[in-house]
Amino acid sequence: MCGALMLPLLFLAVPAAAQTIHALPDQTSHIRLSNRDINHVVCEGGEIEDIKFSAEKGLAVEKGGPDAWIKFLAREIDDAGQVTRTYVTQPSEFFVHCNGATYPLYAEPAEIPAQTVVLVPGARQRAQTNSELMAALADEDRAVSITMALLDDRIPASFSEVAPSAGSLSIAAAPDLSITEQRRIAVEGAGLSASQYHVRSTAAVTLDERQFVDPALGERIFSVTLDRVRLEAGETARLVVVRRGAGQ
Repeated sequence: MCGALMLPLLFLAVPAAAQTIHALPDQTSHIRLSNRDINHVVCEGGEIEDIKFSAEKGLAVEKGGPDAWIKFLAREIDDAGQVTRTYVTQPSEFFVHCNGATYPLYAEPAEIPAQTVVLVPGARQRAQTNSELMAALADEDRAVSITMALLDDRIPASFSEVAPSAGSLSIAAAPDLSITEQRRIAVEGAGLSASQYHVRSTAAVTLDERQFVDPALGERIFSVTLDRVRLEAGETARLVVVRRGAGQ
């Protein structure tokens, strides 16, 4: 095994047509990498601490911060002026250390465009990160932090995106409203989940956040926030509901 080698800055020029692959920690990801172009590895939300690989297999690797670049080295044979280039076809294993976890990659070189491999946090890493993020906050401050993350579209990488519900909802306290879930997240390690909704009114109305403490929007609702309370007919507001329980 060999640590990452330092290579020229040409490794920073990753082709724009790179394809994206996602890999999880602590399980071997079987992937294909380009044996012609420079492949890019990204540690999501952290830095690449180390890469282990077999240098004798014709590889060049550079790392820096959250990024690493992998190049399979072609062999050139000059036979009386006739140059023949041979590309690597033998698979290689990489053990990438990112965010305190190990990502085993079994890579098959292929005649394909450059690939980007994104090392995404596993459930354990997300829970640990969220626990550290929220540890110093009171429950009310946690709800505010999650609400602002949704309203400002600045979701931490450690929050898990969940598919929103299809269709529209209605609540008994406000029958003139049509409520559509736009985004849902789970905050593992903090025991919380949240949804962002669009609220549309068919008539002029003044909204009250207490109206939305309704089972139609989930059980164990902890906080409700509207970005505006006065709507004319056809206008919309954004609603964020934070719930206790990461799976709701």
